[in-house]
Amino acid sequence: MIPSRRAVIGGLGASVALPAAAGAVPQGRALSLTLNGAWRQGGYAFGRTTPGAMILVDGEALTVASSSGLFVVGFDRDAGPRAEIEARTGAGSARQALDIAPYAFPSTRIDGLPPATVEPSDPALLDRIRQEAALKAEGFASRAETDDFRDGFIWPLETYRVSSAWGAQRVLNGTPARPHYGIDLAAPAGTTIRAPADGRVAFVRPNMHFEGGLTLIDHGQGLITAYLHQSRLDVLLGQTVQRGQALGQVGMTGRATGPHLCWRMKWRDRNMDPSLMVGVQAPRGPI
Repeated sequence: MIPSRRAVIGGLGASVALPAAAGAVPQGRALSLTLNGAWRQGGYAFGRTTPGAMILVDGEALTVASSSGLFVVGFDRDAGPRAEIEARTGAGSARQALDIAPYAFPSTRIDGLPPATVEPSDPALLDRIRQEAALKAEGFASRAETDDFRDGFIWPLETYRVSSAWGAQRVLNGTPARPHYGIDLAAPAGTTIRAPADGRVAFVRPNMHFEGGLTLIDHGQGLITAYLHQSRLDVLLGQTVQRGQALGQVGMTGRATGPHLCWRMKWRDRNMDPSLMVGVQAPRGPI
């Protein structure tokens, strides 16, 4: 599965340097805008432009380039066929329209899950789920003013087997469910989970109903990675972590039928495939 995904990325990840777009503020100088990444559903674009430039996606101002001029934009699993990225300052702007490739997501069936984790009905459990959803939302709302994503990502486990593809349509105990917004990495219980990139702990909590032991890491500008089903948590809320640092251990807590790490990524509520960032760096060079 992973090799075919890499083949898809190969045609989408070229860097493109752009002059100021047509319609930019006429008195301004041309802005530089360089993009690379995986321009497909669940993918992303890394960008470099003028430090502090406002970044608009399809006309909506969503983030700001770092002091190094770097930014990241995510494309949701169900993203449409085109996206326009614009860098704008008071002096001018530059933009590019990207073709977002579709992806044929598989379907997976999982049976034998406890009914309460698939179709909960107990009022007390539903109240717990609502409370946990609010806590998770606060963690995902973290917006560290960093560009810790700049050097790309490594896999969070050294040895693993992909047991469920990212974005797969799930059928749980015979009931169609939401798509799977994580990539499942099967590994023995107790396997060390390592930070795939620098970041800051935005959420950490054991015994979540669905996720079990859960950690969220903010890599800057709303790019958040999540680590589910942990048997042990080794970091604290607000802690700064470096690439390769231990976050915890693989388990099968929460909604899980075997020991594995469910690895997820979001950018401002857009669900992304974290494996696409492995080994890719943000654009280098002068602004």
